[in-house]
Amino acid sequence: MCGLGGIRITGGIPLEGEVRIQGSKNAALPVMAAALLNRGTTVLKGCPRIADVLLMEEVLKSLGAGTSWQGDTLEIWARNISCCQVEKKLGERMRSSIVLLGSLLGRCKEAVLPFPGGCVIGSRPIDLHLKALRELGGEFVETEEGLLYGRTRGLKGAEISFPRPSVGATQNAVLGAVCAQGTTVIRGGSREPEVTWLCRFLNQAGGKIGGIGTSCLTIQGVPRLQDTVFTIPADRIAAGTYVCASAITRGKGILLEPPIKEMGALLGAYEKIGGQYAYNSGKLFLCSQRAYRPVRWMETGVYPGFPTDLQSVFLAVLTRAWGWSQIKENIFEDRFKVVPQLRKMGAQIHLEGQTARIRGGRLSGNIVRAEELRGGAALVVAGLGAQGETYVEDREFIERGYEDISRDLNCLGARTEKD
Repeated sequence: MCGLGGIRITGGIPLEGEVRIQGSKNAALPVMAAALLNRGTTVLKGCPRIADVLLMEEVLKSLGAGTSWQGDTLEIWARNISCCQVEKKLGERMRSSIVLLGSLLGRCKEAVLPFPGGCVIGSRPIDLHLKALRELGGEFVETEEGLLYGRTRGLKGAEISFPRPSVGATQNAVLGAVCAQGTTVIRGGSREPEVTWLCRFLNQAGGKIGGIGTSCLTIQGVPRLQDTVFTIPADRIAAGTYVCASAITRGKGILLEPPIKEMGALLGAYEKIGGQYAYNSGKLFLCSQRAYRPVRWMETGVYPGFPTDLQSVFLAVLTRAWGWSQIKENIFEDRFKVVPQLRKMGAQIHLEGQTARIRGGRLSGNIVRAEELRGGAALVVAGLGAQGETYVEDREFIERGYEDISRDLNCLGARTEKD
């Protein structure tokens, strides 16, 4: 097999080993955006050195911030923010750039951003982001160049009600409200851990946010934030990916310091297919030797439901189950983008709207292509459970969210290599 910028996987090896879980991509990015609100120094420990974090670092530097790495610790100096415009070439490459909207309006009273990019997994409108920030006093127009221009005379507390939970819109509302004048109440907000961790960071930096972990947040605006040292939590999606890797290979494994409290839905699904686990002293012990049962029905949902970011990876696991399974995707309409690539490996998957019916069987190694982050990880996991060798092209998609998926899987006993 040949290819450029891919991962080669030797399948059919039951995993057995241990791996430490990296810092969370989805928690780090909004916290980095929040650092703009502190006119001083923010230190983030356990920050993952992944493509999206490095891209966000470039965005912050382009706005006038200074940054420095020491191991997995990222230091951000935001004393002298000299610009409120995110470069088009940077912002279009990353969906998470939209969370800078609340921070920039709060810090500079102006913000200019390209409409955000990132993974192509369906329509992800920003209407709820704009709704929330308008209620705080923001005004928005689209420029002739196709950029989003926002401004405010000063953000002020407001009552914000979301018609449906949105992680990014809730984060933007929190970022806009934390230093706004007065009190903000957010109802119907997202309860995802990444919102909770952002609120914890802001409170540690001097914010006053109540109701953390619920769908109703009360935020008393403060004049300024203060310097703080914060530890990025472990990545629940990376941890879930490695649980799935154990499952598809019928192996074992130990995950070190996984965010076990955030993994309930995934571990529940793992038990349904026959997986067994135990957690003790920061270690998650996996036994997947009987993880071959099908799942008659499961569906993705907002937290604490089954995470859409793990749907593709768990779908790969079910292609090796003994019988028929069904998964319904409720969050993104194009989350089954990986299915044609899995079919190249012999997967029997039938799509009916937003529901996939999977008949488990045998997978065979093949050359497949990653087209987005989580689908790329699903193909790597499928390769572990396939007979022969699999080559996953375009690994740069995978590197948006995993520091080194090949290294981590090899720690668990896999045979993979990058080229």
